[in-house]
Amino acid sequence: MAITKLAAVAAHFGRDINRALAKIAGIIEDARDADVSLLVLPDATLGGYLADMAHPDPASMPPSVSIDGPELRRIAELAGDMVVCLGFTEEEWRDGSVARYNTAVALTGTGILGMHRKVHQPLGESLVFSPGDTFQAFDTPIGRMGLLIDYDKTFPEAARSLALDGAVIIACLSAWPASVTDRAERLQQDRQSRLFDLYDCARAAENQVIVISSNQTGVTGGLRFLGQAKVVGPGGDVLSRTWSRGALAIAAIDVEHEITRARRVLHHLDERVLRSYHDALTVPTVGS
Repeated sequence: MAITKLAAVAAHFGRDINRALAKIAGIIEDARDADVSLLVLPDATLGGYLADMAHPDPASMPPSVSIDGPELRRIAELAGDMVVCLGFTEEEWRDGSVARYNTAVALTGTGILGMHRKVHQPLGESLVFSPGDTFQAFDTPIGRMGLLIDYDKTFPEAARSLALDGAVIIACLSAWPASVTDRAERLQQDRQSRLFDLYDCARAAENQVIVISSNQTGVTGGLRFLGQAKVVGPGGDVLSRTWSRGALAIAAIDVEHEITRARRVLHHLDERVLRSYHDALTVPTVGS
C-alpha cells in the first residue's frame, strides 16, 4: 500500500501578492506538518479574482505575473518535494502587446510540472481574459494528473479529455461564488453551492478518477465565495471536505489501488460506445 495524502485548500486571497506569498508559505508548512504530498490551492491564489464577473473593469484587474517570474520561483522553493497547484492571472507578451489568462500550474521544487489556461469563460470573463484552448494531462511524482479552473468543470468533456489522456487525479481550482442573482441566506442552501458539489462528485465518478477541488472563501467586490474544498474518490464519494470557512481538506489514499479498484468491474473509459454518440464537434442547430 502506497498511501498518499492529498489536500484541497479553502482560503481567501486578495490583490496583495506579497501577503499571498506569506500566506502560501504558512499553508505549505501546515500541509508539510500533515505529511501532504499534493496541495491544491484555489484559483486566483496570486492576486485574487475579479470583483465583478458580469461587468469586469479592465482598469481594476488582478495583478498579473509571468510563468517564469519570481513569484512562482518562490513558491517552487517553498514546495520542495511537495506538488503544489495554484492559480493566478498570467501575463504573456506577444508582438508588443500583452495577453492575460486565468492560469493554473502544478509545480515542485524542481519547477513547473504542468499548466492549464482556463478554456470556458462565463459571463464577462472573455472581456478581460484570453481563453485557453486545450486540456492536457502530465506526469507527477504522485501519478498522472490534470488541471481544471472554475467553470471548466461544468463541462463533462473537459474532465473526460484529461482522463482519456491518462489523468488519474484532477485538480479543480476555483474562485466559485454564490449565486449573484438568487442569493440564499446560508451558503449551504445556495444554488451554486449545490452545483459546485455536484460537479465535483460527478466528474470523479463518471471518469473514475480522484478529484481535488479547492476554492476561495470570503468576499471580493460583489462576489461571495463558497469554500467547500474537498477530496473526492473515484466512486464519487467525498473523502474529506471543508465548509465555507478557510481550512484544509486532507485525505489519505492509495491512488493506484483506489483507481484500480474503481475500474475492476466497470471501466467507464473503455466501455464508451462511440458509434452511438453525436459528434461532439458538431454544433447543434437551435431547437434541435
